[in-house]
Amino acid sequence: MNKSKLVLATGNPNKIEEIRDILKELPIEVLSKEDVGLKNIDIEEDGNTLEENAIKKARAIANEVEGMVMADDSGLFVDFLGGAPGVHSARYSGENSTDEENNRKLLEELKGVPMEKRGASFKAVMALVTEEGKIITVSGECRGTIAFEARGKEGFGYDPLFIVDGYDKTFAELGEEVKNKISHRAKALDQLKKEITKLLEDDGDADICSK
Repeated sequence: MNKSKLVLATGNPNKIEEIRDILKELPIEVLSKEDVGLKNIDIEEDGNTLEENAIKKARAIANEVEGMVMADDSGLFVDFLGGAPGVHSARYSGENSTDEENNRKLLEELKGVPMEKRGASFKAVMALVTEEGKIITVSGECRGTIAFEARGKEGFGYDPLFIVDGYDKTFAELGEEVKNKISHRAKALDQLKKEITKLLEDDGDADICSK
């Protein structure tokens, strides 16, 4: 039996490793867009919501490859800032901004704001395009607060600033193993895992019926 393929519509190596780790129990081959020769395909994330961006990216890659395609979009929504940076999280301080620049801008925007008003949510939406072209979306959310300074060396993005509810540590301090069990992306992937499992079971039933 051939292993099903899942192509990830991202070039972010941190995300790829995180997703591979969370989905490692499934009988699927998880590939990056570079693995399938689409390294240079660039999709503009101009949607107004995380869901719009995720679907747009998944469809663009699905038009080029066989197998299932998954794209995600995630963002940090800070209560005090009315939900900013939100859908613009990756480009918060400019089009090609680095994680450090984005973190610096966020700290500047929250200068003088007390801890009790620094509540925030990490949100992730994932869009899966099945081999038949059907679109399935799932989401996950993780609550926390924004630290007064960057803490921890692991993770990426806003991880050094996000203190997770129920922990006294940022994602960057907790490390990959813990983060991959409790993060917004982990929660969304848990939902996605169920959807993919269902698809694989349906395919298996179809194979049996066709014999």
